[in-house]
Amino acid sequence: MTSVFFKEINTFFSSLIGYVVIGVFLTILGLVLFVFPDTSLLDYDYATLDQLFLMAPLVFLFLIPAVTMRSFAEEQQNGTIELLTTRPLSDLDIVMGKFLACLALVVFALLPTLLYYLTVYRLGNPVGNLDSGAIAGSYFGLVFLSAIFVSIGVFASSLTSNQIVSFVLATFLCFILHYGFYYFSQLPVFFGKSDDIVQMLGIDYHYESISRGLIDTRDLVYFISVTALFIVMTVASLGRRKW
Repeated sequence: MTSVFFKEINTFFSSLIGYVVIGVFLTILGLVLFVFPDTSLLDYDYATLDQLFLMAPLVFLFLIPAVTMRSFAEEQQNGTIELLTTRPLSDLDIVMGKFLACLALVVFALLPTLLYYLTVYRLGNPVGNLDSGAIAGSYFGLVFLSAIFVSIGVFASSLTSNQIVSFVLATFLCFILHYGFYYFSQLPVFFGKSDDIVQMLGIDYHYESISRGLIDTRDLVYFISVTALFIVMTVASLGRRKW
C-alpha cells in the first residue's frame, strides 16, 4: 500500500496536478474571503470563517473529482492496471494507496488556509475574539467530507477508462450525497419527521452538525461508514477482472 501511496504522491507533485489543485483551491477561497464584496470577511462586523467552510464543500465538489478521475481510469486507458495488479499487493492495498494519496493532496491544499485563521484571529477586536472550537470542528468536518468525496471519486474512476466520464460521474454522486438529500426532503411526499430522516442521509446534515464544534459519534460513524462503503465498492469494481 505504501508503494502505491508514494507513487501517486510523486505523480501529483512531479507534474502540475498537485500545484494546480492547491493553487486553484486557494485562489478561489482567497477571492471569496477577501476580494468579492458580498462575501469578504473584511466587510463583516465580527471575526468569522463561516464563508470558508460554506464555500469549501462547493469547491471540493468539482476539485476532488478532478483529482481522483485519473486514479484508475488512466491505468485502464494506458493498460498499466494489469502491471499494477501483478505486484504482490491485494486489491484493497491498491485502492487504499490511491485513496490515501488523493486525500493527502486535499489535506495539503487545506493546510495553507490556516493562514486565513491567523488573519481573522489578528483582525478580531479584541485579538482572538472568534469561536476557535467551531473552527476546529469545521476543519475536522472538511477532512471527513473530503474523505467521502475522494472515496466516491476513486470508485467512479474504477468504473471507466474515460477520465471525463469518471469526473462527471463522481461530481454527480458527490452532489447527490451532499446536497441531494436536502432537496429530496423538501418534496411534499415527506412530512412529519420523515423529512428529517431523509436529510440525515446526506453529508450536508452531518457536516453542519460537526461544524458547530461538537464532535458527535453519530456524525463520525456516518462519515467513516460512507467512506468505507465506497472503498469496498471500489475493491469490488477492481475485482471485476477476475470474474
